[in-house]
Amino acid sequence: MIRQLRVGAAAAVLALAGCAAPQSGSVQSVPVAPEAAPVRSSSAPLATPTSLTPGPKRIVPRAVMPPAMPPYLAPEADSAVASGVRAGPAFAALGATEAEAQAALAAFRTSCPSLVKRTDRSGLTRGADWVPACTAAAGWGRANALDFFARYLEPVVVGSGQAFATGYYEPEIAGSRVRQSGYDVPIYGRPSDLVDVDLGQFAADLKGRKIRGQVKGTTLGLYPDRAAIESGAIGDRAPVVAWGKDPIEVFFLQVQGSGLLRLPDGGIMRVGYATQNGREYTGIGKYMKDRGLFAPGQSTSMQGIIARLRQEPDGGAAIMNANKSYVFFRELGGAGPLGAMGYPVMGRTTVAADPAFTPLGAPLFLSMDHGEASGLWVAQDTGGAIKGANRFDTYWGSGAEARTVAGGMSARGQAWLLLPIGTAARLNGGAGGATAARP
Repeated sequence: MIRQLRVGAAAAVLALAGCAAPQSGSVQSVPVAPEAAPVRSSSAPLATPTSLTPGPKRIVPRAVMPPAMPPYLAPEADSAVASGVRAGPAFAALGATEAEAQAALAAFRTSCPSLVKRTDRSGLTRGADWVPACTAAAGWGRANALDFFARYLEPVVVGSGQAFATGYYEPEIAGSRVRQSGYDVPIYGRPSDLVDVDLGQFAADLKGRKIRGQVKGTTLGLYPDRAAIESGAIGDRAPVVAWGKDPIEVFFLQVQGSGLLRLPDGGIMRVGYATQNGREYTGIGKYMKDRGLFAPGQSTSMQGIIARLRQEPDGGAAIMNANKSYVFFRELGGAGPLGAMGYPVMGRTTVAADPAFTPLGAPLFLSMDHGEASGLWVAQDTGGAIKGANRFDTYWGSGAEARTVAGGMSARGQAWLLLPIGTAARLNGGAGGATAARP
């Protein structure tokens, strides 16, 4: 993931190649490159999206940059603590700007109610550790946001700190609330016979693991895959939330996990991730590349993948069916899109991360070889293919520019998590808890 909520070609191939896939509760982040989700469900037009014109390439201090950008290697450890944690440089040395600090502070403040209560799967923090920073954030104005981060949080490195980031966005596609001529691709809601199973209820070593399936007699079996669902396998057991115009665009709506439907009357309907069929996500970009479906010089970006699908005699159906994962939606209202924490996510500020390595709600700083990805972010989402330490999926909002930026995002560099003061010392045998703030 926004998402499956929280989708190039680095990022598009990566995302569509498995960089992300839907995950419950998130915008459904599947890297375009997003498991990418949502806001108002009325038919009134939305305001024009904030411009995503790329800013100047960030100049990062040599002291904090790695000497080279090696290929990203997923860690073998299963948690942040098992990967090893060490103190990073002073926050001021990272080179964050006041503007991005203000945006990150707003996102952090939004995440705090959950952060102070959440059981942190990474083992890095406890809910109480965040209380001093969250209490201060609640009353902190927009001014001097950099000072907030310097006083209450410290940069730490998980494992090698070597990071890899892709991008996702909220797509806009043609859709209708009712089936009519030209709108005949169903966008399904949650099926009545889809069962969620929390394996942690059966064995302690399976805590946090969930599966989905379908009860057949007295047995829980696999739920129908994409090809079967497209052939009518779920019948009337799933409501149709809306109808899409283009099957390829609906497929990518599923990859991202949420999106905006532009209705025939000019209105807007927002849909977000409800659940998924439990089948493994397969990125079709890699699938196509492995089969030599791209001509020499043909773009393997998300846009290139779509163009290639349209060249297929069946409209790309067989290729899309190679991804057995299928996402179900719900209509969304209120402020959004919503990430895995249940709070609105912010373009250019939210990232999807693996909660086993990054506390959801924690800020982080990226120093990447792709300048747009460098800077302060806040982990507010998850993604099915966003796994491991320092693996992130950056969220860019909605609109054509967001699609372009997310679709080309494939960045390598260094990551620092920003955790409560004293965390590194405590994890390495020092003080028993985080201090309130630096003077």
